[in-house]
Amino acid sequence: MQPIEQLLQVSANLYKILGEIPAGEERDEYINQINDLLNKRGQIMEVLKQENFQFNQENRIHLTLFELDNGIKERLAAVMEAVKQDMANLQKTKKSEQQYFNPYSNVRVMDGMYYDKKN
Repeated sequence: MQPIEQLLQVSANLYKILGEIPAGEERDEYINQINDLLNKRGQIMEVLKQENFQFNQENRIHLTLFELDNGIKERLAAVMEAVKQDMANLQKTKKSEQQYFNPYSNVRVMDGMYYDKKN
């Protein structure tokens, strides 16, 4: 199989996988799968660079790859945003839980000290 065909196949698989973002425990496997496909894509692109690949707008496969690449970028951005949102929610939950268990942790009080400034 030609490297360009391999790139098309891997890109199509990646685009399909990025379509649905799982929640919870399944996300770790999902992210590992994305990383594996991105690594394969990178290796194939390196092979194409070594062969002096040139983009041709008239070639149907090249146009399909271009469209897939744009779709992959959009979907990766959505996945990244979902992960960032989950991380922010986790930090917020940790902070509120900590504040619940120790509500006076942020209060600075110097108990037992009294200064009388009479001459």
